[in-house]
Amino acid sequence: MMDTAILATPRPFIAATEVWLPSGDRLVHGGGDYADLTAFEAASIRQSFARGEGLPGKAWDEERPVVLKSFDGSYFLRAEAAREAGLTAAVALPVFDGKKLLAVLVVLCAGDETATGAIEVWRGQDGLLMLADGYYGAARQFEWVSQHTHFPKGQGLPGGVWAARAPILMRDLGSGYSFIRSESAGAAGLSTGLGLPVPLPGDDSCVVTLLSAAGTPIAHRFEIWDARAARVGAAGGAELTDGICDRDGPLWDEDNPPRVQVWQGPIGQVLGTGLPVVLSGRPGLAAGYNLMVALPIHRDGELSHIVAWYI
Repeated sequence: MMDTAILATPRPFIAATEVWLPSGDRLVHGGGDYADLTAFEAASIRQSFARGEGLPGKAWDEERPVVLKSFDGSYFLRAEAAREAGLTAAVALPVFDGKKLLAVLVVLCAGDETATGAIEVWRGQDGLLMLADGYYGAARQFEWVSQHTHFPKGQGLPGGVWAARAPILMRDLGSGYSFIRSESAGAAGLSTGLGLPVPLPGDDSCVVTLLSAAGTPIAHRFEIWDARAARVGAAGGAELTDGICDRDGPLWDEDNPPRVQVWQGPIGQVLGTGLPVVLSGRPGLAAGYNLMVALPIHRDGELSHIVAWYI
């Protein structure tokens, strides 16, 4: 068991996380965590986006995840505030229920020569998953390898998610035989991977992967909750089917898996609203953590899964 001091990372890979919600013909601020970036937070709370406007509006209009690796000269409306905050890149993940947009989750990074991690977007093309875009921080070699790698259904983390139509958590990326890019992942210090399907209108092939390194982690704790009626039955709720924590190790129990009901804790809040949740410094978080992000996945007319990560 690791000491709780490991949770006090000076700077995680993701510096800020925010949720944007549809309100009429615009997206409005629906919460987030900005750590000590108070000026950028103030600018964000005042902002709203029409369809196609700014990063959240672009993800809404194009109905796909959008990766923005530089704010200079871009369509990012808060570029000056982001520059002053030291932010350098952002990824927008739309949450759809069928054709209806429910929310856009945006994560923002402050990259330098030491920040290592990966947020990747994979899309189907000619029966294979190809890298549509990604942000890798300082992991340049791993980025090059990823740009030249593709996955058939069932192969590697992206292909496994595509085949299962469900999130997958993968450990020991640098040594795991099932992680196709293990050699370059090990060289980059990447250790844990979370892959999640991102159902989009008219496209069931989009997969996003979050690859975390120990030095600048995306998270210290990952959870996958299954909310499908086929899994939880008539009682509803969600069941923890996989999870790992730097401090507590494996989190699941095959014989007696943890279960939550609607409105029970943060995961229950996601079940109740169907929307992403970003909580920081609040009661209800797992002990020792300052931030939780929970992202719902809607498929086939139901909220099928919730993935959560903690810093």
